[in-house]
Amino acid sequence: MTADPETPLRADARRNRDQILAAARTIFAASGPEVPMEEIARAAGVGVGTLYRRFPDRDALVRAVAMDNFERVLIDARAIAAEETSSWRALERLLRQSVELQLVVQLAMVSHRALVILKGDPEVRRLRDEILVVLDDFVRGAQAEGKLRPDVGAGDIAILFATLLRQMRAKVPEVAEMAARRCVGIMIDGLSARPGTALPGRPITAEDLDPVDEHS
Repeated sequence: MTADPETPLRADARRNRDQILAAARTIFAASGPEVPMEEIARAAGVGVGTLYRRFPDRDALVRAVAMDNFERVLIDARAIAAEETSSWRALERLLRQSVELQLVVQLAMVSHRALVILKGDPEVRRLRDEILVVLDDFVRGAQAEGKLRPDVGAGDIAILFATLLRQMRAKVPEVAEMAARRCVGIMIDGLSARPGTALPGRPITAEDLDPVDEHS
């Protein structure tokens, strides 16, 4: 019985796609999504023609990078939910591991073109909503455990996390990553349940984020 002659091609195509996404992720994070496609192809070690066969235009590549990052975060979130018996520990792990979201936040905030792509794509929105469902479960569980302050909601944490990641800039990428992780640590400390400054208003929920997305 002979091997399927298309199998190596499919494997090559997948490898090329993964290389392109990895290169685009790194370049977008450093320079934004308007970098010439030729530069991304060079960094990925593929020809420009190969890049355009996988991603017919820049919008398709931006969408694919965002989808890939959201999928990574969702996989992590579900794995954490299955592994942790404490919702507080699960929430802490999710926040510490979700630096993958930094690129998605930066793309949306730095480039109007990327923002339009990400806001208007139903699959990107679906992944975002699924992540928020897991986050909301962690928040409610951690509050029931008495570990998370009771006057915050999943929307508060999502906005705070996104705002924090949006600010991360440094001349050296390693410094930016270290700063992000340090700030996440400070944020987690501030979320823990203990006497502190009362917050104005009411907890912001995941549902409250939809009007912000529609009109921002």
